[in-house]
Amino acid sequence: MAPRFLRSRLLGGPVLAATLLATSAVFAAPTSGWAQPAALAVTEHQAESATISQGLAESNHAGYTGTGFVNYDNATGSYVEFTVGAASSGPATLTFRYANGTTVNRPMAVTVNGGTAVSVAFPGTGAWSTWRTATASVTLPAGTNRIRATATTSTGGPNLDRLTVDTGTVGVGRPADVNGQLRVCGVKLCNQYGQPIQLRGMSTHGIQWYSQCVKTASLDALASDWGADVLRISMYVQEGGYETDPRRFTDMVHGYIEEATRRGMYALVDWHQLDPGDPNANISLARTFFTEVASRHRNKTNIIYDIANEPNNVSWAGIKSYAEQMIPVIRAQDPDGVVFVGTHGWGSLGISDGRTEQDIIGNPINATNFMYTFHFYAASHQDEYFTALQRAASRIPIFVTEFGTQTYTGDGGNDFAYSQKYLDFLAANKIGWTNWNFSDDFRSGAVFKEGTCAGSTFTGTTVLKPAGVWIRDRMRTPDDFPTA
Repeated sequence: MAPRFLRSRLLGGPVLAATLLATSAVFAAPTSGWAQPAALAVTEHQAESATISQGLAESNHAGYTGTGFVNYDNATGSYVEFTVGAASSGPATLTFRYANGTTVNRPMAVTVNGGTAVSVAFPGTGAWSTWRTATASVTLPAGTNRIRATATTSTGGPNLDRLTVDTGTVGVGRPADVNGQLRVCGVKLCNQYGQPIQLRGMSTHGIQWYSQCVKTASLDALASDWGADVLRISMYVQEGGYETDPRRFTDMVHGYIEEATRRGMYALVDWHQLDPGDPNANISLARTFFTEVASRHRNKTNIIYDIANEPNNVSWAGIKSYAEQMIPVIRAQDPDGVVFVGTHGWGSLGISDGRTEQDIIGNPINATNFMYTFHFYAASHQDEYFTALQRAASRIPIFVTEFGTQTYTGDGGNDFAYSQKYLDFLAANKIGWTNWNFSDDFRSGAVFKEGTCAGSTFTGTTVLKPAGVWIRDRMRTPDDFPTA
């Protein structure tokens, strides 16, 4: 049994009351040796190792995977053909990683065994070293298949890095595959096609306490049974977290990012500073951590960086100063990554500090491609918090990185009616969210019944508390994820 700590949220401002309830810690860091889940049969195929007609394998543009990429000749009919095995006949999602440094589409016809072609646009990515993904849904017969991507215009195809084949996602592209590299456009989070989207998912509990709840079977369930778009990786800085063993916790985060990536989810890396509440107190640690994480995962298109979880007992000016120092740290490694910044008053837009969102609107962070975060617990944070969110949503980009259906302690009774009021507003305004929390903690805010994480069954509703049943049900109908 891992030690459990009470995450207390007082009505004028949440705080952490670190109450040790057990003495033995279990650290179950994910490793690259995790078994590939049977429900998500994913294989990767490097373009430079495939059959190439009218093109060359090159390595002169940074950011590719494997040993290089294929540069198509500027000719109609140039192609790359992959040999792909399928254990059984059925639908599959093809995800092509590519770069197109022009401003126009470089469309290709994608065929399986010479059959009917599926047209894929491959829009411009802004630079030949900027890599994104494009998807196609096909049916693969059992056995060996030839998947060919053929240029259909005289400009040829894009630079093609690799093909990922997923035979576990029936007829629908996975969230991170469809949406690709995110960016902030106006006050919305937009996908690679410039279309506003809403991501929905779950937050882990503190990984120093509940890593046993984040494993192959639970993540398979989150991706396939729940239909989550995003996994928030909650890494506390204090409270027995990062500062006690930076190497171990950084490696845990690396592992969780890879597991989210394998399942087509976005990975939201949460620097969960809480006490001390001033993020500047941990800025040296934050620089070290985010430099490594952004450098390691810079070529992925599914990473989001949250640099300050719940600033508290600190002015908005102090948070702004911290953010304007930290955002360039990430940009130096990952120029395209979206960054989240917590707002004052424990992520309440200042309300829990007796302030308002006007502090932010009147003194915004001097950066681009970032969003402000908001937290609420629906049984406690009602009209004053909700109306602040309403006022702010049209003025600044917001993502709800943490909320619960119960009280500010993460426990107590659920107010599903007020929770639905929040979620309706978030859906109407394309504001993404992650729910607290994906564990079997004894509190009502943990979605699993106590003891669930010791087992291997995480699908369906029998293992869920009422809050878990409710939030799973609202996650299973995906956003439409427009691509045009």
